[in-house]
Amino acid sequence: MPERILIGVAWPYANGPLHLGHLAGAYLPADIFARYHRARGSEVLMVSGSDQHGTPITIRAEQEGVSPQQVVDRYHSQFLDCWERLGISFDLFTTTGTANHAAMAQEIFSALYQKGYIYKDTMLLPYCPTCKRFLADRYIVGTCPVCGYADARGDQCDNCGSTLDPKDLKEPRCRISGDTPDFLESEHFFLKLTAFQEQLLNWVRQQTHWRPSVLNFTTRFLEGGLKDRAVTRDLDWGVPVPIPGYDSKRIYVWFEAVIGYLSASMEHSQAIGKPQYWEKFWKEECRVYNFLGKDNIPFHTIIWPAMLMGYGGLNLPYDVPANEFLTFESQQFSTSRNWGVWVSDYLDRFEPDPLRYYLSANMPETSDSDFSWREYLRRNNDELVATYGNLVHRVLTLTHRHFEGRVPEPQSQDEIGLQLLVKAEEHFVEAGQYLEGCRFRMGITSLMGLAREANRYLDATAPWRLVKEDIFKAASCLWTALTVINCLKTGLYPYLPYSSEKLHKMLGFQDDVRDHGWVWSPNLLPPGQPLGQLEPLFTKLDDSIIERETQRLGV
Repeated sequence: MPERILIGVAWPYANGPLHLGHLAGAYLPADIFARYHRARGSEVLMVSGSDQHGTPITIRAEQEGVSPQQVVDRYHSQFLDCWERLGISFDLFTTTGTANHAAMAQEIFSALYQKGYIYKDTMLLPYCPTCKRFLADRYIVGTCPVCGYADARGDQCDNCGSTLDPKDLKEPRCRISGDTPDFLESEHFFLKLTAFQEQLLNWVRQQTHWRPSVLNFTTRFLEGGLKDRAVTRDLDWGVPVPIPGYDSKRIYVWFEAVIGYLSASMEHSQAIGKPQYWEKFWKEECRVYNFLGKDNIPFHTIIWPAMLMGYGGLNLPYDVPANEFLTFESQQFSTSRNWGVWVSDYLDRFEPDPLRYYLSANMPETSDSDFSWREYLRRNNDELVATYGNLVHRVLTLTHRHFEGRVPEPQSQDEIGLQLLVKAEEHFVEAGQYLEGCRFRMGITSLMGLAREANRYLDATAPWRLVKEDIFKAASCLWTALTVINCLKTGLYPYLPYSSEKLHKMLGFQDDVRDHGWVWSPNLLPPGQPLGQLEPLFTKLDDSIIERETQRLGV
C-alpha cells in the first residue's frame, strides 16, 4: 500500500569534495529507497543539504585564507552537480545557512529553554594561548580515552565511535598551533539529556525493526547513562543564540544541523507554494527515515529524538538505517593524502550506473566493505556487461533480426518458460521486500540472480536455433525472455535509473520508466509492440583502467 515517507539524509560538511564513502554510507541507499517508494506510489519527501556551520569549514577557510562562506559556496555547488550527474533525486538539497533554518533552530532552542530542557552553566573549555581564543571541539585533537586512537577529535573518536568532550582527551593539542591548550571556565547553555533517559530507553527498546548494529549501539549508549551536553560554543560562525547577552556565542552545529530535516521540509513546502505541506510529514501519519553513516548514530537515535520529545508534536524517526564504512583499497579515505575516489572525478570519466551497481552490490550494511578498481572492473565486465547486458543484447538482437523488431506473439509456453516466469515473479516480490526493509545489497543480488536464470533459460532453449527449426517456439521463447527483461528493468530501476531508462526505450516504450510504477506481470509487454533502437546497455572496460586510476593517486 502507498505510504507517506520522509527521508532525511545526513548533511555533509561543505569543506571538501564528496568521495565514494559518502555515497555508500548515506546518499545512494537513500536514493534507492526514495525511487522505490515513489515507484510504489508513496508520497515521498527526500531532503538534506550542506552543513555550513561545522568547524571543518572554518578550519578549511583559515587554512586557505578565505571566508567560511566562500568555502561553503564552492563545495555546495559541487555537491549539487554530483547529485545531478549521479541521479541522487533529492526533492530539496539546501544549506544550513538559510534564514529559514536559523529561525527554526532558534525556535526549538527557545522552546526547550522555556521548558527547562536547556539551561545555563559553566564549563571548562580549551583555550589556545597562541591563537588567543576558545577552541571548538574539532579544533582539538588527542588520544581517545576509550580505545587509545591517537588522532581522536574533541567531539568524537572516528575509530571507536565514542562521543567525547575535549577535556576527556589524553595529550590534547590545538589543531592549528599544535600547542597544548589551557582549560578555562566559560558560561554556556546545556541540553538536559538526562531528563529523557528513561523515555528514550523505553522508545528505543520498541524499535525492533532497526538494524541490530544501530539498536545495540543505541541501547548500550543509553544503558550507560546520558550526560547533559553543551549546545553553544564561543564562535562567530553559525546560528546566533536567541537570548540577549550572548552575542559572542553560537548554537553548536550538532544541535542545529539535525533540525535541518525539519527546516528543509518547510523550505520545500514554501518552494512548491504549499506552506503547510511539511506538516503531512511531521504532524500526520508518516514513516521518517534517516540515512547516515555509523559515526552519526547517537545524534539521530538519541540526541535528535530527545530534542523532538522535548519540543513536542512532531514525528520521531521510524528507522535509522545507518551503514558501516567504505574503505578504499583497504584504507580509510583521506583528502589530505589524496587517497580515495572523488565523486566528481569519477563522473568526469565513467558512467554513473556502474558505480551505483558496485556500491549497491557491495554496500556496507552490516560490516565495513572495500572499494578497489580491480573489483569495480570485474563487477562491471562480468556482471553488468556479461550477465545483464549480454542477456539484453542477445534477446533484442534476435527479436530485431527475426521478428521485424516487434515483441513476438507467444503461441504456447513450455514448462521451462513457465518456470522462469514464476521465478521472475518471486525475484521481483523478494526484491521489493528487501527494498522495503532497507536491505539494498540483498535486493540487487536477488535481481541479478534472475538475470542469471534468464541466461540459463536462453542457453537451454537456444532461440538462435529455434528460429531456423520452429519459428513459433522461437517466438514464445523470445517473448518469455523479453518479459523477464522487462521485469529486470523495473526491479533494477531504483538502483540503475539511467540504464533502466535506456532499456525502457529499447523495449519500445515512449514514456518514462518511473511512470509505470513498481508493478510487473507478463501482460505489461504487449505482443506486437515495436522495439526501440538497440544499443549496448553497458560498456566493457579495459584492464588498463586499474593502472591508470592507481597512477592518479600517485602511488
